[in-house]
Amino acid sequence: MKNNGEYIFTSESVTEGHPDKIADQISDAVLDAVLKDDPFGRVACETFLTTGMALVGGEITTTTYVDIPRLARYVIKDIGYVDAAYGFDYETCAVITTIDQQSADIAMGVDRAGAGDQGMMIGFATTETPELMPLPIQLAHTLAKRLAELRKNGTLPYLRPDGKTQVSIRYRDGKPVAVDTVVVSAQHNPDVTQARIREDILEQVIHPVIPDEYLDKKKLVTHINPTGRFVLGGPHADTGLTGRKIVVDTYGGYALHGGGCFSGKDPTKVDRSAAYAARHLARNVVAAGLAERCQIQVAYAIGVAEPVSLSIDTSGTGAMPDQKLTDLITRKVDLTPAGIIERLDLRRPIYRATAAYGHFGRTEDSFTWERNDLVDTLLK
Repeated sequence: MKNNGEYIFTSESVTEGHPDKIADQISDAVLDAVLKDDPFGRVACETFLTTGMALVGGEITTTTYVDIPRLARYVIKDIGYVDAAYGFDYETCAVITTIDQQSADIAMGVDRAGAGDQGMMIGFATTETPELMPLPIQLAHTLAKRLAELRKNGTLPYLRPDGKTQVSIRYRDGKPVAVDTVVVSAQHNPDVTQARIREDILEQVIHPVIPDEYLDKKKLVTHINPTGRFVLGGPHADTGLTGRKIVVDTYGGYALHGGGCFSGKDPTKVDRSAAYAARHLARNVVAAGLAERCQIQVAYAIGVAEPVSLSIDTSGTGAMPDQKLTDLITRKVDLTPAGIIERLDLRRPIYRATAAYGHFGRTEDSFTWERNDLVDTLLK
Protein backbone atom coordinates (compact mmCIF):
# COMPACT_ATOMS: atom_id res chain seq x y z
CA MET A 1 0.00 0.00 0.00
CA LYS A 2 1.07 3.59 -0.62
CA ASN A 3 1.90 5.54 2.52
CA ASN A 4 2.30 9.09 1.24
CA GLY A 5 0.31 11.58 -0.78
CA GLU A 6 -3.29 11.16 -1.93
CA TYR A 7 -4.75 8.26 -3.86
CA ILE A 8 -7.97 6.29 -4.31
CA PHE A 9 -8.35 2.59 -3.59
CA THR A 10 -11.34 0.46 -4.63
CA SER A 11 -12.80 -2.86 -3.46
CA GLU A 12 -15.92 -4.75 -4.52
CA SER A 13 -18.33 -7.23 -2.98
CA VAL A 14 -21.27 -9.27 -4.24
CA THR A 15 -24.56 -10.41 -2.75
CA GLU A 16 -25.35 -13.98 -1.73
CA GLY A 17 -27.40 -14.30 -4.94
CA HIS A 18 -24.42 -13.71 -7.23
CA PRO A 19 -23.79 -16.92 -9.23
CA ASP A 20 -20.29 -17.46 -7.84
CA LYS A 21 -21.55 -16.97 -4.30
CA ILE A 22 -24.40 -19.44 -4.82
CA ALA A 23 -21.73 -21.94 -5.85
CA ASP A 24 -19.63 -21.16 -2.77
CA GLN A 25 -22.62 -21.57 -0.48
CA ILE A 26 -23.65 -24.91 -1.96
CA SER A 27 -20.09 -26.22 -1.65
CA ASP A 28 -19.84 -25.07 1.96
CA ALA A 29 -23.31 -26.44 2.76
CA VAL A 30 -22.08 -29.86 1.60
CA LEU A 31 -19.02 -29.45 3.82
CA ASP A 32 -21.21 -28.52 6.79
CA ALA A 33 -23.47 -31.51 6.21
CA VAL A 34 -20.47 -33.84 6.30
CA LEU A 35 -18.88 -32.25 9.38
CA LYS A 36 -22.18 -32.30 11.26
CA ASP A 37 -22.07 -36.11 11.47
CA ASP A 38 -18.43 -36.80 10.64
CA PRO A 39 -16.05 -34.14 12.00
CA PHE A 40 -13.08 -35.93 10.44
CA GLY A 41 -14.60 -36.19 6.96
CA ARG A 42 -12.46 -35.04 4.05
CA VAL A 43 -14.19 -32.69 1.63
CA ALA A 44 -13.13 -30.93 -1.54
CA CYS A 45 -16.39 -29.86 -3.17
CA GLU A 46 -16.90 -27.65 -6.21
CA THR A 47 -20.13 -26.31 -7.71
CA PHE A 48 -20.81 -25.03 -11.22
CA LEU A 49 -24.01 -23.17 -12.07
CA THR A 50 -25.57 -22.10 -15.33
CA THR A 51 -29.06 -21.66 -16.75
CA GLY A 52 -31.29 -24.34 -15.26
CA MET A 53 -28.47 -26.46 -13.85
CA ALA A 54 -26.25 -26.99 -10.82
CA LEU A 55 -23.33 -29.42 -11.09
CA VAL A 56 -21.75 -30.48 -7.80
CA GLY A 57 -18.52 -32.45 -7.97
CA GLY A 58 -15.42 -33.22 -5.98
CA GLU A 59 -13.65 -35.66 -3.72
CA ILE A 60 -15.35 -36.58 -0.43
CA THR A 61 -14.34 -39.28 2.03
CA THR A 62 -16.84 -39.65 4.88
CA THR A 63 -18.77 -42.11 7.02
CA THR A 64 -22.03 -40.19 6.60
CA TYR A 65 -24.48 -39.69 3.74
CA VAL A 66 -25.43 -36.32 2.29
CA ASP A 67 -28.40 -35.88 -0.06
CA ILE A 68 -26.58 -33.35 -2.21
CA PRO A 69 -29.40 -32.57 -4.69
CA ARG A 70 -31.83 -31.88 -1.86
CA LEU A 71 -29.26 -29.77 -0.03
CA ALA A 72 -28.39 -27.76 -3.14
CA ARG A 73 -32.07 -26.99 -3.76
CA TYR A 74 -32.48 -25.87 -0.15
CA VAL A 75 -29.56 -23.44 -0.45
CA ILE A 76 -30.87 -22.05 -3.76
CA LYS A 77 -34.31 -21.55 -2.19
CA ASP A 78 -32.90 -19.97 0.96
CA ILE A 79 -30.91 -17.46 -1.10
CA GLY A 80 -34.12 -16.40 -2.85
CA TYR A 81 -34.30 -18.14 -6.23
CA VAL A 82 -37.92 -19.17 -5.79
CA ASP A 83 -39.53 -18.00 -9.03
CA ALA A 84 -39.13 -19.55 -12.47
CA ALA A 85 -39.35 -16.02 -13.90
CA TYR A 86 -35.81 -15.49 -12.62
CA GLY A 87 -34.57 -18.02 -15.19
CA PHE A 88 -33.17 -20.17 -12.39
CA ASP A 89 -35.05 -21.50 -9.38
CA TYR A 90 -34.76 -24.26 -6.80
CA GLU A 91 -37.70 -26.31 -8.06
CA THR A 92 -36.98 -26.56 -11.79
CA CYS A 93 -33.17 -26.52 -12.00
CA ALA A 94 -31.39 -29.80 -12.61
CA VAL A 95 -28.91 -30.88 -9.94
CA ILE A 96 -26.16 -33.21 -11.16
CA THR A 97 -23.58 -34.77 -8.84
CA THR A 98 -20.24 -36.40 -9.53
CA ILE A 99 -18.37 -37.35 -6.35
CA ASP A 100 -15.29 -39.50 -5.80
CA GLN A 101 -13.16 -40.23 -2.73
CA GLN A 102 -10.08 -38.26 -1.72
CA SER A 103 -6.91 -39.38 -3.47
CA ALA A 104 -5.09 -42.02 -1.41
CA ASP A 105 -1.82 -40.22 -2.18
CA ILE A 106 -3.11 -37.02 -0.57
CA ALA A 107 -4.76 -38.90 2.30
CA MET A 108 -1.46 -40.57 3.17
CA GLY A 109 0.16 -37.22 3.99
CA VAL A 110 -2.88 -35.79 5.76
CA ASP A 111 -3.22 -38.94 7.90
CA ARG A 112 0.27 -38.18 9.24
CA ALA A 113 -1.05 -34.74 10.35
CA GLY A 114 0.64 -33.02 7.43
CA ALA A 115 -0.75 -30.19 5.34
CA GLY A 116 -3.38 -31.17 2.79
CA ASP A 117 -1.64 -29.17 0.07
CA GLN A 118 1.34 -26.98 -0.64
CA GLY A 119 1.03 -23.22 -1.04
CA MET A 120 1.20 -19.85 0.65
CA MET A 121 -1.59 -18.22 2.65
CA ILE A 122 -2.03 -14.58 3.63
CA GLY A 123 -3.51 -12.93 6.71
CA PHE A 124 -4.02 -9.21 7.14
CA ALA A 125 -5.33 -6.66 9.64
CA THR A 126 -5.37 -2.88 9.91
CA THR A 127 -6.64 -0.26 12.32
CA GLU A 128 -8.75 1.41 9.62
CA THR A 129 -12.02 -0.07 10.95
CA PRO A 130 -13.30 -1.49 14.25
CA GLU A 131 -13.31 -4.89 12.54
CA LEU A 132 -9.57 -4.42 11.83
CA MET A 133 -10.31 -4.69 8.09
CA PRO A 134 -9.54 -2.35 5.20
CA LEU A 135 -12.31 0.24 4.89
CA PRO A 136 -13.09 -0.29 1.16
CA ILE A 137 -13.91 -4.00 1.43
CA GLN A 138 -15.69 -3.63 4.78
CA LEU A 139 -18.06 -1.00 3.36
CA ALA A 140 -18.56 -2.97 0.14
CA HIS A 141 -19.60 -6.04 2.16
CA THR A 142 -21.95 -4.01 4.33
CA LEU A 143 -23.64 -2.50 1.28
CA ALA A 144 -24.09 -5.94 -0.32
CA LYS A 145 -25.49 -7.39 2.87
CA ARG A 146 -27.86 -4.44 3.20
CA LEU A 147 -29.24 -5.12 -0.28
CA ALA A 148 -30.06 -8.70 0.73
CA GLU A 149 -31.62 -7.63 4.04
CA LEU A 150 -33.93 -5.10 2.41
CA ARG A 151 -34.94 -7.66 -0.22
CA LYS A 152 -35.66 -10.39 2.30
CA ASN A 153 -37.53 -8.26 4.85
CA GLY A 154 -39.81 -6.80 2.16
CA THR A 155 -38.62 -3.20 2.40
CA LEU A 156 -37.54 -3.26 -1.26
CA PRO A 157 -39.70 -6.13 -2.60
CA TYR A 158 -38.78 -5.49 -6.22
CA LEU A 159 -35.16 -6.54 -5.65
CA ARG A 160 -33.96 -9.92 -6.90
CA PRO A 161 -31.09 -11.95 -5.39
CA ASP A 162 -28.16 -10.97 -7.63
CA GLY A 163 -26.14 -7.84 -6.99
CA LYS A 164 -22.71 -6.22 -6.74
CA THR A 165 -21.26 -3.31 -4.81
CA GLN A 166 -18.04 -1.33 -5.14
CA VAL A 167 -16.50 1.35 -2.93
CA SER A 168 -13.66 3.74 -3.76
CA ILE A 169 -11.94 5.37 -0.78
CA ARG A 170 -9.79 8.48 -0.95
CA TYR A 171 -6.62 8.13 1.15
CA ARG A 172 -4.29 10.84 2.34
CA ASP A 173 -0.91 9.92 3.82
CA GLY A 174 -2.04 6.32 4.13
CA LYS A 175 -5.25 7.13 6.03
CA PRO A 176 -8.84 6.98 4.66
CA VAL A 177 -10.42 10.44 4.51
CA ALA A 178 -13.56 10.08 2.34
CA VAL A 179 -15.69 7.78 0.27
CA ASP A 180 -15.15 8.99 -3.28
CA THR A 181 -17.36 6.70 -5.40
CA VAL A 182 -19.95 4.00 -4.76
CA VAL A 183 -21.24 1.57 -7.40
CA VAL A 184 -24.32 -0.55 -6.73
CA SER A 185 -25.78 -2.96 -9.26
CA ALA A 186 -28.99 -4.49 -7.91
CA GLN A 187 -31.06 -7.05 -9.79
CA HIS A 188 -34.73 -6.05 -9.92
CA ASN A 189 -38.18 -6.88 -11.24
CA PRO A 190 -38.95 -5.53 -14.73
CA ASP A 191 -41.81 -3.26 -13.66
CA VAL A 192 -39.87 -0.92 -11.34
CA THR A 193 -38.46 2.37 -12.62
CA GLN A 194 -34.79 3.22 -12.51
CA ALA A 195 -35.67 6.49 -10.80
CA ARG A 196 -37.23 4.62 -7.89
CA ILE A 197 -34.34 2.19 -7.68
CA ARG A 198 -31.85 5.05 -7.56
CA GLU A 199 -33.75 6.91 -4.85
CA ASP A 200 -34.21 3.79 -2.72
CA ILE A 201 -30.61 2.65 -3.04
CA LEU A 202 -29.31 6.10 -2.14
CA GLU A 203 -31.56 6.66 0.86
CA GLN A 204 -31.90 3.13 2.22
CA VAL A 205 -28.61 1.46 1.27
CA ILE A 206 -25.75 3.87 0.60
CA HIS A 207 -26.37 6.77 2.99
CA PRO A 208 -27.18 4.62 6.05
CA VAL A 209 -24.08 2.44 5.54
CA ILE A 210 -21.32 4.99 4.92
CA PRO A 211 -20.06 6.48 8.22
CA ASP A 212 -20.70 10.21 8.56
CA GLU A 213 -16.99 11.02 8.82
CA TYR A 214 -16.42 9.64 5.32
CA LEU A 215 -19.65 10.85 3.66
CA ASP A 216 -20.07 14.11 1.76
CA LYS A 217 -23.39 13.79 -0.07
CA LYS A 218 -22.57 16.71 -2.35
CA LYS A 219 -19.25 15.27 -3.49
CA LEU A 220 -20.05 11.55 -3.42
CA VAL A 221 -20.16 10.00 -6.89
CA THR A 222 -22.70 7.19 -7.25
CA HIS A 223 -23.38 4.77 -10.08
CA ILE A 224 -26.58 2.82 -9.42
CA ASN A 225 -27.40 0.17 -12.03
CA PRO A 226 -25.19 2.06 -14.47
CA THR A 227 -26.31 0.03 -17.51
CA GLY A 228 -29.86 1.26 -16.85
CA ARG A 229 -31.40 -2.18 -16.34
CA PHE A 230 -30.58 -5.35 -14.37
CA VAL A 231 -33.50 -7.77 -14.72
CA LEU A 232 -31.69 -10.87 -15.93
CA GLY A 233 -29.24 -12.08 -13.31
CA GLY A 234 -28.05 -15.06 -11.33
CA PRO A 235 -27.03 -18.26 -13.13
CA HIS A 236 -29.46 -17.44 -15.96
CA ALA A 237 -27.29 -14.49 -16.97
CA ASP A 238 -23.84 -15.66 -15.90
CA THR A 239 -22.21 -18.91 -14.85
CA GLY A 240 -21.22 -19.44 -11.24
CA LEU A 241 -18.21 -21.34 -9.95
CA THR A 242 -16.87 -22.14 -6.50
CA GLY A 243 -13.79 -20.13 -5.56
CA ARG A 244 -14.03 -17.43 -8.22
CA LYS A 245 -14.48 -14.55 -5.77
CA ILE A 246 -11.29 -15.01 -3.74
CA VAL A 247 -10.51 -11.30 -3.51
CA VAL A 248 -14.06 -10.55 -2.36
CA ASP A 249 -13.61 -13.32 0.22
CA THR A 250 -10.46 -11.79 1.69
CA TYR A 251 -9.26 -8.17 1.72
CA GLY A 252 -10.59 -6.66 -1.49
CA GLY A 253 -7.16 -6.44 -3.08
CA TYR A 254 -5.80 -4.30 -0.23
CA ALA A 255 -3.46 -7.12 0.81
CA LEU A 256 -1.83 -9.99 -1.06
CA HIS A 257 -3.74 -13.23 -1.68
CA GLY A 258 -2.60 -16.80 -1.28
CA GLY A 259 -2.78 -19.57 -3.81
CA GLY A 260 -6.29 -20.93 -3.40
CA CYS A 261 -9.92 -20.39 -2.51
CA PHE A 262 -11.67 -21.40 0.71
CA SER A 263 -15.18 -22.71 0.06
CA GLY A 264 -15.88 -26.41 -0.17
CA LYS A 265 -12.64 -27.38 1.60
CA ASP A 266 -12.40 -29.10 4.97
CA PRO A 267 -9.87 -27.65 7.46
CA THR A 268 -7.09 -30.12 6.62
CA LYS A 269 -6.76 -28.03 3.45
CA VAL A 270 -4.37 -25.28 4.51
CA ASP A 271 -5.70 -23.06 1.72
CA ARG A 272 -8.53 -22.46 4.15
CA SER A 273 -7.36 -23.21 7.68
CA ALA A 274 -3.96 -21.53 7.41
CA ALA A 275 -5.51 -18.43 5.81
CA TYR A 276 -7.84 -18.26 8.80
CA ALA A 277 -4.90 -18.75 11.15
CA ALA A 278 -2.90 -16.02 9.41
CA ARG A 279 -5.82 -13.60 9.71
CA HIS A 280 -6.18 -14.59 13.38
CA LEU A 281 -2.51 -13.82 13.99
CA ALA A 282 -2.53 -10.54 12.05
CA ARG A 283 -5.67 -9.43 13.87
CA ASN A 284 -4.15 -10.17 17.27
CA VAL A 285 -0.90 -8.41 16.40
CA VAL A 286 -2.87 -5.26 15.58
CA ALA A 287 -5.27 -5.67 18.53
CA ALA A 288 -2.27 -6.01 20.85
CA GLY A 289 -0.91 -2.67 19.64
CA LEU A 290 2.16 -4.30 18.10
CA ALA A 291 1.41 -2.76 14.68
CA GLU A 292 -1.14 -0.54 12.93
CA ARG A 293 -1.03 -2.76 9.86
CA CYS A 294 0.11 -6.36 9.64
CA GLN A 295 0.38 -8.78 6.73
CA ILE A 296 1.40 -12.37 7.42
CA GLN A 297 2.41 -15.01 4.89
CA VAL A 298 2.70 -18.66 5.90
CA ALA A 299 3.61 -21.48 3.51
CA TYR A 300 3.38 -25.28 3.58
CA ALA A 301 4.50 -28.42 1.78
CA ILE A 302 1.94 -31.16 1.23
CA GLY A 303 2.20 -33.89 3.85
CA VAL A 304 4.52 -31.81 6.07
CA ALA A 305 3.15 -30.49 9.36
CA GLU A 306 5.38 -27.51 10.14
CA PRO A 307 5.18 -24.50 7.81
CA VAL A 308 8.15 -24.07 5.51
CA SER A 309 8.15 -20.31 6.05
CA LEU A 310 6.57 -17.47 8.01
CA SER A 311 6.92 -13.86 6.96
CA ILE A 312 5.51 -10.69 8.55
CA ASP A 313 5.29 -7.19 7.07
CA THR A 314 4.01 -4.34 9.25
CA SER A 315 4.76 -1.63 6.64
CA GLY A 316 6.89 0.29 9.12
CA THR A 317 4.08 0.51 11.71
CA GLY A 318 5.41 -2.20 14.04
CA ALA A 319 6.37 -1.68 17.68
CA MET A 320 9.31 -4.00 17.02
CA PRO A 321 11.23 -5.10 13.90
CA ASP A 322 9.29 -7.46 11.63
CA GLN A 323 11.83 -10.25 12.07
CA LYS A 324 11.60 -10.01 15.85
CA LEU A 325 7.80 -10.25 15.60
CA THR A 326 8.17 -13.25 13.28
CA ASP A 327 10.45 -14.98 15.79
CA LEU A 328 7.98 -14.21 18.59
CA ILE A 329 5.07 -15.84 16.76
CA THR A 330 7.19 -18.82 15.69
CA ARG A 331 8.03 -19.50 19.34
CA LYS A 332 4.59 -18.99 20.81
CA VAL A 333 2.02 -20.14 18.24
CA ASP A 334 1.47 -23.62 16.81
CA LEU A 335 1.00 -23.28 13.06
CA THR A 336 0.78 -26.96 12.18
CA PRO A 337 -2.55 -27.92 10.56
CA ALA A 338 -3.50 -29.92 13.65
CA GLY A 339 -2.63 -27.00 15.93
CA ILE A 340 -4.64 -24.56 13.82
CA ILE A 341 -7.67 -26.86 13.67
CA GLU A 342 -7.65 -27.34 17.43
CA ARG A 343 -7.02 -23.68 18.32
CA LEU A 344 -9.76 -22.38 16.03
CA ASP A 345 -12.12 -25.35 16.54
CA LEU A 346 -12.55 -25.86 12.80
CA ARG A 347 -14.13 -29.34 12.68
CA ARG A 348 -17.63 -27.88 13.01
CA PRO A 349 -20.44 -27.15 10.53
CA ILE A 350 -19.81 -23.40 10.44
CA TYR A 351 -18.81 -22.80 6.86
CA ARG A 352 -21.86 -21.86 4.80
CA ALA A 353 -22.04 -18.61 6.76
CA THR A 354 -18.53 -17.75 5.56
CA ALA A 355 -19.46 -18.13 1.90
CA ALA A 356 -21.06 -14.68 1.44
CA TYR A 357 -20.00 -11.20 2.61
CA GLY A 358 -16.41 -12.14 3.35
CA HIS A 359 -14.60 -14.62 5.57
CA PHE A 360 -13.02 -11.88 7.67
CA GLY A 361 -14.19 -8.86 9.63
CA ARG A 362 -17.28 -10.69 10.86
CA THR A 363 -18.79 -10.72 14.36
CA GLU A 364 -20.38 -14.19 14.46
CA ASP A 365 -19.22 -16.27 17.45
CA SER A 366 -18.44 -19.20 15.17
CA PHE A 367 -15.78 -17.15 13.34
CA THR A 368 -13.10 -18.02 15.90
CA TRP A 369 -10.34 -16.48 13.79
CA GLU A 370 -11.93 -13.07 14.50
CA ARG A 371 -11.27 -13.27 18.24
CA ASN A 372 -8.56 -11.29 20.01
CA ASP A 373 -7.65 -14.25 22.21
CA LEU A 374 -3.92 -14.31 21.43
CA VAL A 375 -3.22 -10.79 22.64
CA ASP A 376 -2.01 -11.87 26.08
CA THR A 377 0.13 -14.62 24.54
CA LEU A 378 1.84 -12.14 22.23
CA LEU A 379 2.41 -9.57 24.96
CA LYS A 380 3.89 -11.92 27.57
